[in-house]
Amino acid sequence: MSGLLAKRILEIPPSPTLSVNAKAAELKAQGIDVLSFAVGEPDFDTPVHIRDAAKKALDDGQTRYTPVPGTPELRKAIAEKFKNDNGLEYSIDQITVNCGGKHSFYNLCQAILDPGDEVIVPAPYWVSYPPMVMLAEGKPIIVPTTQENQFKPTRADLEAAITSKTKALVLNSPSNPTGSVFSSAELDMVADLARQHDFLIISDDIYEMIMYDGLTFDTIAGRPGMIDRTLVLNGVSKTYAMTGWRIGYMAGPEEIIKGVNKIQSQSTSNPNSIAQAATIAGLRGPQDFIGRMLVQFKKRRDYVLERLNKIDGVSCHTPGGAFYVFPKVDGVYGGKAGDLEITGSVPLAEYLLSGANIAIVPGAAFGDDACIRISYATALETIEEGLNRLEKALKDLS
Repeated sequence: MSGLLAKRILEIPPSPTLSVNAKAAELKAQGIDVLSFAVGEPDFDTPVHIRDAAKKALDDGQTRYTPVPGTPELRKAIAEKFKNDNGLEYSIDQITVNCGGKHSFYNLCQAILDPGDEVIVPAPYWVSYPPMVMLAEGKPIIVPTTQENQFKPTRADLEAAITSKTKALVLNSPSNPTGSVFSSAELDMVADLARQHDFLIISDDIYEMIMYDGLTFDTIAGRPGMIDRTLVLNGVSKTYAMTGWRIGYMAGPEEIIKGVNKIQSQSTSNPNSIAQAATIAGLRGPQDFIGRMLVQFKKRRDYVLERLNKIDGVSCHTPGGAFYVFPKVDGVYGGKAGDLEITGSVPLAEYLLSGANIAIVPGAAFGDDACIRISYATALETIEEGLNRLEKALKDLS
């Protein structure tokens, strides 16, 4: 038989971050000393009180199906979080819980996009945004940005991308992969465009709690008229070191949330019941873990920045949040490593993995081939050795 796969599947690449990490793991299994800076995953253990809540839920027999959008108690805890942290008022019917932040975005695209609907995606972008739009038969409209503008689009950039088919704009602040944070004025600008041209905002706030240098999180949903046209996506993976627990959540207009729930009811049903109980403990329990984690992340960020900006051909802006740096490395392009010519971020990533045993993600996967992404969500000793290898590998290019 031929044509076994749908055309849309043939157009979608696998996740490059997961692919790079899988290759690194494969090399490690062969006994090769590979250092991976590819995946955005905190290296800290999930806090004890969250793990204890999961154990208790298991012992209490909370192992059955829950309502599709999550338990009422968890949605109530999420509503409390939005009110206390963000000043946003939601009923539990305006909140849905999904199997991770990626699942939230996927479900949302399936619920709101018709074939040909356009979604504006500023680049650099998280690798999965455009494919998930495409899987819903929408069209991602990529808006390039520059390091000089801290990888944030200007009003003119966005206005040039808006058409009569624009359904939504993706806002990710702090950003993966750049760590850039939108200012209050920039959020006002985006909100003004959304109201003026009548489109939705998909606000991915997964790194909300991971910010540095006195910056504080601001939400576009709090602007006049924006709570009714904003879908706020968040989760516990990054804030509470719960990547494997697979809990994301979303708040927005009830009509859209009902549509998302319909998609979920016909795919995954409900999120994991034990993980939901653990999430309640995370949201309502002690928050001091976050501050301790931030201290370590900032030390790592500052060290990485200092090292990278001393390497010839490399420049890196200062991220205000998340746990990534997105250095510009096109200054080393044109160099050679044996028969391999470094013509862009993909061959550079291949060279660093095979020649220096370090795994990074090429910037091309994020929509900017001049850069690479390095995650510093790992031990400082590992970062130091990785940067030693990186620096030597770049110096060895002929």
